[in-house]
Amino acid sequence: MDSRKKITIMSPCYNEERSLDKLYQEVKDLMNSDLIASRYDWELLLVNDGSRDNSLEKMRELRNADDHVCFVNLSRNFGKENAMLAGFDYATGDCVIVMDADLQHPVSVIPEMIGFWEDGYDDVYGKRRVRGTETWLRKKLCLTFYSLLQKTTRIEILQNVGDFRLLDRRCVESLRALRETQRYTKGLYCWIGYKKKELLYDQADRQEGKSSFNYIGLLNLAIDGITGFTTSPLRISSVMGFIVSLAAFVYLVITLTKTILYGEPVQGYPTLICVILFLGGCQLIAIGIIGEYVGRIFNETKNRPVYIIDSYNDEKKL
Repeated sequence: MDSRKKITIMSPCYNEERSLDKLYQEVKDLMNSDLIASRYDWELLLVNDGSRDNSLEKMRELRNADDHVCFVNLSRNFGKENAMLAGFDYATGDCVIVMDADLQHPVSVIPEMIGFWEDGYDDVYGKRRVRGTETWLRKKLCLTFYSLLQKTTRIEILQNVGDFRLLDRRCVESLRALRETQRYTKGLYCWIGYKKKELLYDQADRQEGKSSFNYIGLLNLAIDGITGFTTSPLRISSVMGFIVSLAAFVYLVITLTKTILYGEPVQGYPTLICVILFLGGCQLIAIGIIGEYVGRIFNETKNRPVYIIDSYNDEKKL
């Protein structure tokens, strides 16, 4: 009986047909090297998140050529966060290495991750020294978001850290137990705790294909992160409401005093309109913030599955 530990390398995939051959070849070369093969068994787990290209067919080809390759086919596109949960559910390794299929996460640092894991660390996370050829605006927005989230939540949010990491089996089991539908996995990694270790790496540029993660996707992810890990926006809206109400009361007292002492002709239309618009704007902002939280409560109360599996290694699921 083989007593070697097993390593799962898991990649969520959306329209990654052109990247899968290179991903498989690099992972295979590393895992079959003398350094790794003598000590570990391995699997490459690909999660097809409703791809519209030939990613699924490419996964089948890789699976037919090498039974180290496994794939999960979702019934539609559920988003990267939910696809990663599907990967955690189907991963069989003693540890799981999460990496993007586009090879922006370098395979070459995996042995160092495994070394830290063997030293007793449960979560070895990759921290980017450089972010590749991302635009200045995108880099700035990402760093601003991490800073804002850190200042408004009670848990430590790791800045400039993505999904590239090695997770011990007990971390995976903890993440599997969290079945919330509005997922922000980068925050969940921090929320579950465990012994963590930082590993610096240089993020490479996408080698094939085009990223489907645009600014709207980043905005949605930021909203999920903020509303999922902090109630500060609700508190801010309450404080704003109190301040505006206090200011309105002071203005009311001043106006009444001035009218009683000096009288007041029919004037003040511009001031009245400004006050109404200002108060109305504050109310709409507060209602919008509350609506974001109520919407997430509504989605959670429906208790729908986070994802639906169409097949695992072409075995249909009911």
